[in-house]
Amino acid sequence: MSISGDSLTQDAFLGGRLILGQFRRGYRAGVDPVLLAASVQARPGQSVLDLGCGAGAAMLCLAARVEGLDLHGLELQPAYAALARENAARNGISATIHGGDVVHMPPALRARRFDRVIANPPYFDRRTGTPSPDSPRETAFGETVALAAWVAAGARRLEPRGVMSVIQKADRLPDLIAAMHPVLGSLRLRPVQPRAERPAALVVVEGIKGGRSPARVEAPLVLHEGAQHTADGDDFSAAARALLRAGAPWE
Repeated sequence: MSISGDSLTQDAFLGGRLILGQFRRGYRAGVDPVLLAASVQARPGQSVLDLGCGAGAAMLCLAARVEGLDLHGLELQPAYAALARENAARNGISATIHGGDVVHMPPALRARRFDRVIANPPYFDRRTGTPSPDSPRETAFGETVALAAWVAAGARRLEPRGVMSVIQKADRLPDLIAAMHPVLGSLRLRPVQPRAERPAALVVVEGIKGGRSPARVEAPLVLHEGAQHTADGDDFSAAARALLRAGAPWE
């Protein structure tokens, strides 16, 4: 499936190390998948599954930092799956993109386990919110499969001692912890604050299959300098710029 160039923009990630095609309309990746990728402490040769990979931003950002990964993505929307394949090929990254959803995975994924599972599930619980009229965008942002089902599906695909990493809105943290606690241990929480004086807007939580260590909360990552945006251009903090522009690991 080839995608018309007129429907796409070509966007630079990691300071231009990656160029990703993105649909002009619908879901467009921002900092979230880049932060998710930066949080993953994968090693060369490990296998990684990206649940709901979209156009491939998170998995390809991870591959740009860690060489030799066995990358797999699962994507519900055929157009986004096709775009993820094109983006991987354009950037010289080997990745296998599977069509399907997290509840009914294709046999090729159900038959194997992974060292790492990453996910950027829909943020908005549609039991309380209003759906977007843009269907592809609503599929990306509006939760139709419960967050607990995403976590359970990811945990099933992990090797023993494998790690699942999830990025979510901070106000969904109770749901995310409740979903992870029965199936993952050694939880590690990383808050993301937009600015130093503001509450966290995002969280990245990772858990280990079979982990037994106490949960821990890391110091927050502050995305922007100053109390408010006052000038043209980005005002990322030095720590955020290292992750988003230089592709550094979030250690």
